[in-house]
Amino acid sequence: MRKKVARNELVKDIIFVVIGAVIALILSNLGIIGHLVALFGSDEVASFVAGMFFTSVFTIAPASVALGNIAAHAPSHVVALWGALGAVCGDLILFYFIRDRFSNDLINSLGSGFTKHVLRSFHVGFFKWISPVLGALIIASPLPDEFGITLLGFSKTRTLMLIPISFIGNILGIYLIVWFGTSL
Repeated sequence: MRKKVARNELVKDIIFVVIGAVIALILSNLGIIGHLVALFGSDEVASFVAGMFFTSVFTIAPASVALGNIAAHAPSHVVALWGALGAVCGDLILFYFIRDRFSNDLINSLGSGFTKHVLRSFHVGFFKWISPVLGALIIASPLPDEFGITLLGFSKTRTLMLIPISFIGNILGIYLIVWFGTSL
């Protein structure tokens, strides 16, 4: 029964992600995101706020569109820097609050024997050092940071290590999105 509830939670999460992407596309096409960005008054503040929302699976699509809109009239390195600083704040919030829920949903949707085997593998040998690297790569990618933070959580990464990993990964990821968005 618990496994079925966890799978339902994962399906619900995926539906929210798809809804978020559709809403981001609609808001972008209507020009509403551009108006919201203009309300902040400065590119730095707007980039910081968009960066905070860049970390979550539920808000990554509208945040990416907002960062692209900001980069249309601001220097890419400014957008990437301030967006990454906001993303670090967002990652810290995820690390402390959301990470446990997502990890529990994932663990409960898998079988208990399989889960124990996977979790043990994050604490020994090859996976002990590769999981933080994979987590950092996921944070740098356009994928939502929850997946990377979950890997970092499984490998017992300390908060002091999360901050530079998050900043470097997010500044690279945001810069690539901004670069790609402005080069189209």
